Amino acid sequence: MSKSSQADPADKIAPSILSADFARLGEEIHAVEKAGADMIHFDVMDGHFVPNISIGIPVLESVRRMTKLPLDAHLMISEPARYVEAFVKAGANLISVHCEVCTDIPAMAKRIRGLGARASIAINPETDADRVMPFAEHLDMILVMSVHPGFGGQGFIPAALDKLRHIRRELKRRGLSIDVEIDGGVKLDNIADVKAAGANVFVSGSGVFGNPDYRKIMGEMRELIARIPATI
Repeated sequence: MSKSSQADPADKIAPSILSADFARLGEEIHAVEKAGADMIHFDVMDGHFVPNISIGIPVLESVRRMTKLPLDAHLMISEPARYVEAFVKAGANLISVHCEVCTDIPAMAKRIRGLGARASIAINPETDADRVMPFAEHLDMILVMSVHPGFGGQGFIPAALDKLRHIRRELKRRGLSIDVEIDGGVKLDNIADVKAAGANVFVSGSGVFGNPDYRKIMGEMRELIARIPATI
């Protein structure tokens, strides 16, 4: 269980390689690692749960060999139970499964943790956060989608801020200290707002990889989030 009286979890920046140059993937990962990334976000899409197909287990295995950073595997797939073990074996440190396709959140979390990874549940923009909150004590992280999953480069959905506030407020009320991740459209112009609303893990694809200087952009992001108190 993640019940704790400790301080709020640390802030983490997780560049999403969905926006990286795949012809230079190894160089891109080394570049964001050197620039100070805390995690690498790995988007998996199956063409069923979301209307797009991305990357899978062989690529994650390759990425694992390229970096010592934690790999944050976001499974946007319709049958995650079939694949979580393979992703953990391939090197994922954290697995996010969508609540929309997970009928037993505690069982899924127990399985992921039993495999040696951290367990997270993701929530689509149209899904109420209270679908997940009853099971928060079983989780290491809750992932809030601030775009409709499937494609990179979308604009941030402002309603995600209210969802973040609700989640962090409920976690604090229940004495739970777990990560809250935001994924979708996170850039310099809104990262302070999502920190203030309760997120502490910031996935950014084009917000990082769309800039020529990864160290500079992530440094500016850190400066902005560091100004926001870690209390909701």
